[in-house]
Amino acid sequence: MQKDAFTNYLRYEKRLSPHSVLAYSSDLDQFYIYLKTVYLLDDIGEVNHSIIRSWVVSLMENKISARSVNRKISTLKSYYKFLLREKAMDINPMHKIQSPKNPKRLPVFVEESKMNALIEDVDFKNDFEGKRNLLIIELLYSTGMRRIELVNLKETDINFRNRTVKVLGKRNKERLIPLTPEIVILIKEYLEHRNISIHLKNDYLFLTKKGNHIYPGAVYRIVKGSLEKVTTLAKKSPHVLRHTFATHLLNNGANLNAIKELLGHANLAATQIYTHNTIEKLKSVYSKAHPKA
Repeated sequence: MQKDAFTNYLRYEKRLSPHSVLAYSSDLDQFYIYLKTVYLLDDIGEVNHSIIRSWVVSLMENKISARSVNRKISTLKSYYKFLLREKAMDINPMHKIQSPKNPKRLPVFVEESKMNALIEDVDFKNDFEGKRNLLIIELLYSTGMRRIELVNLKETDINFRNRTVKVLGKRNKERLIPLTPEIVILIKEYLEHRNISIHLKNDYLFLTKKGNHIYPGAVYRIVKGSLEKVTTLAKKSPHVLRHTFATHLLNNGANLNAIKELLGHANLAATQIYTHNTIEKLKSVYSKAHPKA
């Protein structure tokens, strides 16, 4: 099976995140369960494209989304390329496998008026947790950083003189994001409350009230609970704030390449999804304002 060798390859050679490695591993486990259950197969060498195609069909019949199915197909493609490289197989059965089309899905974002209401009108208590929660919301919205990037921030990543924050993104790629003067003030206020409330030494910027490094689930709950006060959107995750950051920048005239750099995207295609939101906004304005609409 060589699953352990494959996950080590992903972890140490491809330098994928632990979350990605876990996703690949889970996809392979599901595939092997299917092989054993349906075809009574233990030998990867006996798998052909017809068997793989039947697995894909079974996933879609079980209402698995096209996006998830495509991720699993991508996992198998990477796995079989690895097996070929290791000379564990001679033929790649993935050559004849086609991925289902993903439905176009626009990024979900919060309206500017509602973000203003959240930041200006919602009462974040004047204590350690209140200052921390407000700073989490403000940083995610004003920088567009990912949740895991925020979680892994250290106090030394903040450059108060230059008003920048150093972020470690995907594939260990660093980028600098500018900070507004207001954000810098919030960070200083939070650090003052943190140093008074917590006496344990910890290099990470965001901590729990017990002084431990904050974890992704806690950030999710903070964001979800805050957004529930101002919006009825079905999704209320930290990633929604990343979408909101990019959409608001674009709506206010920011250059697409600049947004790409701020988000840490590898290519412009990933950033162009936000132009669709802008077009939808223009359509809405047109339909409301034009006499012939």
